[in-house]
Amino acid sequence: MKSSPLILISPSTESKGAEFGDTSISLSETYLHAIMAADAVPVVLPCTTSRTVIAECVRRCDGVMLTGGDDLSPQLYTSRLTPALRKTTLPNDPERDLRELLLIDEVFRQRKPLLAICRGHQMLNVALGGTLVVDIRRQLPDAINHRRMDKRNEVVHEARLTDDSLLAKITGRRTLGVNSTHHQAVARVARPLRVTASSADGVVEGMELKPEAAGLLPFLMAVQFHPERLVTRHPEHQTIFSSFTLACDLNRKKSL
Repeated sequence: MKSSPLILISPSTESKGAEFGDTSISLSETYLHAIMAADAVPVVLPCTTSRTVIAECVRRCDGVMLTGGDDLSPQLYTSRLTPALRKTTLPNDPERDLRELLLIDEVFRQRKPLLAICRGHQMLNVALGGTLVVDIRRQLPDAINHRRMDKRNEVVHEARLTDDSLLAKITGRRTLGVNSTHHQAVARVARPLRVTASSADGVVEGMELKPEAAGLLPFLMAVQFHPERLVTRHPEHQTIFSSFTLACDLNRKKSL
């Protein structure tokens, strides 16, 4: 794997780690396995808000992957949060929010390939000027149950793919079976992005850059579901990681 691309992965943190009970990195190994299965080497981003360190990590790696986790802080995308909606938000991590805003800014500044999953999909939309549905159950009462934590490794519904989207091309599908473990969702789509997948109730399941913005990055894909948890039984989901790491490898070779 000497020449394999390096993929920088943004993790969660937990307040009490296993060794000394202090703040520690938390990252499901399924992300790492999916990246390694795509012939790339995962590198975990330090939990820092130092722009200098983040910029250097992005510079040394060939692509960046944003992962799932806690809710984003609502004040990042709305100033009108009712007390009832506020109660639905899960614990926030403002430091992670800031770290990932800096990370996304560096990704665009250095023009590196980007894959954004679940919380990462939502964070990308907010970072580029979009908004979120704070709680699907309250704000979209006719929507299906998108928080199927009991079946996090199983397909629970289908997403319709936009015909000419990158997601449709790499999976070879017009619909894609997905898992669903979220209670928030993309609301107003950020101006540079377009929807490439949606569930039957209209919840946004995938995004990429609009054609007129495609030159901003060599590769960008954002998905609300968790493909890393489906790759072993549904190989079409591994193509997401394989296409991403191939884009990282090609972009690196162009810059040599």
